[in-house]
Amino acid sequence: MSEKLVEAAIKARAGAHAPYSDFFVGCAVESEDGEIALGANMENGCYRLGVCAEQSALSAAQIAFGLAKVTRLVVVGGPNAATADEMGEPVMPCGGCRQAILEAASLSGRDIEVTCCDHTGKQRVTTTISALLPAAFTFEKG
Repeated sequence: MSEKLVEAAIKARAGAHAPYSDFFVGCAVESEDGEIALGANMENGCYRLGVCAEQSALSAAQIAFGLAKVTRLVVVGGPNAATADEMGEPVMPCGGCRQAILEAASLSGRDIEVTCCDHTGKQRVTTTISALLPAAFTFEKG
């Protein structure tokens, strides 16, 4: 795992807009060429219109270098008020985000590495999208 990618996700987390939950999440997506796209969660008074950090970062990745080039991503999150001294629990992608990551994996032909971190980036779980979403729904053109 690249510390640079964790640092990028922490930076992205600072740009979150979460006035309702006060739970800030950032995501950094890396391409096979080392390019990085960032995203943060964006809440809305109409809850259903909110956007997860992973979806935000994957959208930015599609524009920057294409989902077929995604190799790994890092998610960092926790309460906005949490301090650097407080350890938290690694934040895992929700089901919808897991499906979106799987879409990128299907396009890239690789099992994307997913690292989930607390707000400090120190508490981590590294896994793959196939482990997070076994027996997933996939779409094959043909």
